[in-house]
Amino acid sequence: MSDTKLVAEARTQFGKGAARRIRRDHKIPAVMYGHGTAPVHITLPGHDTMLALKQSNALLTIVLDGDEQLALAKDIQRDPIKPVIEHVDLVIVRRGERVVVDVPVHVEGEAAPETIVTTDHTSLQLEVEATHIPDSISVSVDGAEAGTQVLAGQIQLPEGSTLVTDPEALVVNVTAQVSEEALEAELADAEAEAGIEREEHDEATDEPAAAAEGEAASGDAEQPADEA
Repeated sequence: MSDTKLVAEARTQFGKGAARRIRRDHKIPAVMYGHGTAPVHITLPGHDTMLALKQSNALLTIVLDGDEQLALAKDIQRDPIKPVIEHVDLVIVRRGERVVVDVPVHVEGEAAPETIVTTDHTSLQLEVEATHIPDSISVSVDGAEAGTQVLAGQIQLPEGSTLVTDPEALVVNVTAQVSEEALEAELADAEAEAGIEREEHDEATDEPAAAAEGEAASGDAEQPADEA
């Protein structure tokens, strides 16, 4: 993993008003801490930071007053509507240091026909060297039959990685595709257990009633009008 260099500025104003002003200037408020140092409040360049943080577990080189510090994004607060980062918490790391991170799981290949592949864990916790964090973990389901299950402990991890997630955790599950008839039968059973009765429309029963109504209407129309 290559690190991205971001030139930061020291931040002396705090609060919601100050944060809004920082974001109006296309910058992002952030705090950097770790290794027993006091938290350092900074601002980061908005565009470059957003690009860098598109990648999970991005390793950043923060340049502040000419000094460089490696850091990982610990928490990213995003606007729920607009594509804007509101605040970033950065944790200081050192080369050679091992850290625990969540690494995305990437499922590859095509399972056997008429099967459904579900991912129960979209990421795994790994302990890795801070400067060698893998981008993702690949899991192949190529040709996997229904009933195939892949547990965390069965996945081949990138070199130098140690699994932190429970080895028995289910990561990928391959099941048989359920037909529409089977789904309908399951729904009917569930409704029966719940005491729900389906209303069925009986066209045969409705037809005589409709015919009778038609004859009655026709008879009314043929009756002569009352004489004056």
